[in-house]
Amino acid sequence: MSGPNVMSPAFILASIGAYFCFLLGIAWWTSRNADNDSYFLGNKASPWFAVAFGLIGDSLSGVTFISVPGQVAAAKFSYLQIVLGYVLGYVAIAQVLLPLFYRLNLISIYSYLRGRFGANSQKTGSLFFLLSRTLGAAARLFLTASVIQLFVFDAWGVPFWLSVTGIIALILIYTFKGGIKTLVWTDTFQSTFLLLGVVLSIIAIGRELDLSLAGMVEAVSSSPHSQVFFWDWREKNYFWKQFLSGAFIAIVMTGLDQNMMQKNLSCRSLGEAQKNIYSFTGVMVLVNIFFLSLGALLYHYAQVKGIAIPTKTDQLFPLLALQHLGTFAAMAFVIGLTAATFSSADSVLTTLTTSFCIDVLDMDAMKLTEADKTRLRHRVHLAFAVVLLLVILGFRVLNSDAIINAIFKLAGYTYGPLLGLFAFGLFNRRRVNDRLAPAICVASPLVCYLLDENSVAWFGGYKFGFELLMLNGLLTAAGLFLISRADGKDAGV
Repeated sequence: MSGPNVMSPAFILASIGAYFCFLLGIAWWTSRNADNDSYFLGNKASPWFAVAFGLIGDSLSGVTFISVPGQVAAAKFSYLQIVLGYVLGYVAIAQVLLPLFYRLNLISIYSYLRGRFGANSQKTGSLFFLLSRTLGAAARLFLTASVIQLFVFDAWGVPFWLSVTGIIALILIYTFKGGIKTLVWTDTFQSTFLLLGVVLSIIAIGRELDLSLAGMVEAVSSSPHSQVFFWDWREKNYFWKQFLSGAFIAIVMTGLDQNMMQKNLSCRSLGEAQKNIYSFTGVMVLVNIFFLSLGALLYHYAQVKGIAIPTKTDQLFPLLALQHLGTFAAMAFVIGLTAATFSSADSVLTTLTTSFCIDVLDMDAMKLTEADKTRLRHRVHLAFAVVLLLVILGFRVLNSDAIINAIFKLAGYTYGPLLGLFAFGLFNRRRVNDRLAPAICVASPLVCYLLDENSVAWFGGYKFGFELLMLNGLLTAAGLFLISRADGKDAGV
C-alpha cells in the first residue's frame, strides 16, 4: 500500500506494546539470579560485540532519529564534520582511558578523581555527570515522547504527563533488577530496530518516488542540502571547529561519561573493550551518513510532492512517515521511534543510580549487607525515575528550537569541567587543593557562558560553536593549576 496514510493511534500503540513485551522477555531472561555485581558491571561477562552494537542505540537515540534529518535544510551535512571528529576521540578513549579504567578496576569512572585529587573532586565530577545526563536523557526522551503524544495520545485525550509517566514506568519494569547485565542485551535489540527504522524509511521514500538505489544516491549527492565541509572560520560550522569539537565531544560524552563507559567496563577484558570501541566507531560513521541522507531525501520528497515544511523541523520526519509515505514507511518510523524512545532513558537510569550510589553516597564505605545495598540501590533507581519525569515535564513547558543543539550546547557547559579534571589528572603529577576544586569547576562554565553571549561584539563577529567545550575544559585545567602545587602537597588555604 502506498500514498497518503494516517496510521491508526491504536495500531501504533499496539506496536509499542508488542515491542515492550520483547524487552520484558529479555529482561526476565537476563536478570535471573542477578545481584549487585550483575547490576553494576554485568559480572564482567558482557560479550564485546553485543556491547558495541548496543552502544549504537544508546548514542543515537531519538535525537539522531528525528532531529538530524530535520536539520539538514538549515545545517546541510555539516554534522558529518563532527562525526568525523568522533573517530579521533574514540581512538583516544580506546588507547588512553580504557587502559586506565581497567587497570584501576573501577565501577564508577569518577572514582579515579578521588584517588587523584580527593573526595570533593570525585563528588564534583559525579554531580556534573548527574546533571548532564539527567538533562540530556530527559531532552531525548521528551523529543520522542512528544511525537508519540502528537500522533497517538492527543487523539485519545490522554495528557502528556500521563503518557510520559507510563513510558518511564515501562522502563523501570525491565531495568529495575538486572541493570547492566540486562541493558547490554536490550540495547542490542533496540539498536537493531533503530537501524531498521532508518533503512526501511529510505527504502519507502525510494518506492514512493520510483527511485532505484542509484537514483537515491544521485538525489542525495545533487541535493542543495548535501554540502559537508565549511571553511568560514567565523561561523559555527567551520570545519576545524566542528572536527576538533567532535573529537572532544566523543571523549567527554563517551569516555568520561559513566552511562557509556559502564557498559564498556562490563566486557571480559581490556582487549575486548577496545575491540568494542573500534567496531562501534566504524558503524557510527556509516549510520550517521544514512541519517543525513534520509534528511536530504525527506526534503526532496516534500519538494516533489508540494508538501509544506513544518515550522519545527523535528516534526518533518514523523509528518511524512505517518501521514504521506504510506503504511510501510509508517511502520518503519514506529519501529525506529519506539527503539529510540526506550534506548533514550533505560541505561541512564542504571548509570545515574551507579554514580550516585558509588560517588555521592559512597555506598562501599557504609559497610552494608548485600541485601541493604540492594534496597538502597532500588530506592535511588526509583528516585531518578521520578526526577527524569519532572525534568521532561519542564522541557514540555520550555521547548523551542531543534533539541539536538540544546543538548550539545548544554554538554559544552556541563562536560567541560569533567574534561578539565581528567586532563589535568592524566597529564601532570601536580596535586590540587581538593576543597577548592568544586569552585573552579563551577566558575569555568560561567566564564564560558559570558564569553559565548558576547563573542560577536568582543571578538570581531566570531561565533562560538561546539568548541566551547574545549575552552571550558582548558579554563578548568588552568584553574586547577592555580590551586595546585608540584611538591605533592595540597595548595592554598
